[in-house]
Amino acid sequence: MIYLQLFFEFFKTGLFAVGGGLATIPFLAKMGENFGWFSPSELTNMFAISESTPGPIGINMATYVGFKVGGILGSLVATIGEVAPAIIIILIVAKVLNQFKESEYVKAAFKGLRPVVFGLILSAFVSIFTSSVVFVDRYKQSGNIKDMLDIRVIGIFVVVFLLNRKWKIHPIFYVLLSALAGIIFAL
Repeated sequence: MIYLQLFFEFFKTGLFAVGGGLATIPFLAKMGENFGWFSPSELTNMFAISESTPGPIGINMATYVGFKVGGILGSLVATIGEVAPAIIIILIVAKVLNQFKESEYVKAAFKGLRPVVFGLILSAFVSIFTSSVVFVDRYKQSGNIKDMLDIRVIGIFVVVFLLNRKWKIHPIFYVLLSALAGIIFAL
């Protein structure tokens, strides 16, 4: 039963998370809430691992969650569930797009999807930001505003943000730099 549930949940995610891997984060957060498969903190860790391993984030997340919930078979089922909608849609689109690529309806549909994609990605950003840079849960537990912020984490965030704005260094540099900073500061 768990394998069918994994397949169905990731099929929905793959079908409706328009905009790529970051757009899957709100779906995964809801999955964690609904089924208790992982906490928001675990989701942040899964995202970090999925971001730092080769391959698309959404697929890596599906594989990770599937493995956590159902072992190797669970990872296969979740991954297939995640990619199946894209394969089906691409086959359909490839078949019919040439006939309709100049259609005003198709152009309008793509124009309407853009703000949705941006909204999903922004939602993912806020979710990741609030669970990895601003610690709202710690503040809620203690009531002390100082527990919400960790200057070391904010420092890493600002340094990476500014470095990335100034120089377009490969992302693996930031991943390694942040991992090293985490080890040094024992974050």
